[in-house]
Amino acid sequence: MLPSDDRFSSPPKLEVVIEIPRGSFLKRGSTGRIDFISPLPCPFNYGSVPQYLGLEGDLLDAVVLGPRLPTGKRLVIKAWGAIVLTDRGMTDDKLICSHAPLRQIDRERILRFFHFYARCKGLLNFWRRRPGRNICEGWITAEKALARARPREAAWRGPPVPF
Repeated sequence: MLPSDDRFSSPPKLEVVIEIPRGSFLKRGSTGRIDFISPLPCPFNYGSVPQYLGLEGDLLDAVVLGPRLPTGKRLVIKAWGAIVLTDRGMTDDKLICSHAPLRQIDRERILRFFHFYARCKGLLNFWRRRPGRNICEGWITAEKALARARPREAAWRGPPVPF
């Protein structure tokens, strides 16, 4: 299910730091460590919101649509919704950010990508012997994802489990 039409709502603006530029094959975690090399390039700029922790204890993920951005780029951008991904049984919301409202076709493509990504990540986790369910559970509002996140404390040094 897709969230309600957001053309008339005021989406939250957040600071996002790019960790993986669009087109990159390297998947890095929030600490900068290389997690894996993908056989396919990342179709989006992928990063995190440094002020928040997601439900799995890592920085809250953010996908930034648009042209390729360099690693480390900080930008303030609107979050138009979020995809709920379950990775190894842990909920891992991904804010979907853009300077312009999302079109229906964008929403459908993003959802298809994360359904595919969840299956691939499940295979990688199986190969790594990391148990737990992997599935894309669909769209929620950005506000709901932010309400589920918690503020990052100064003492945070990285996720509690390896990714």
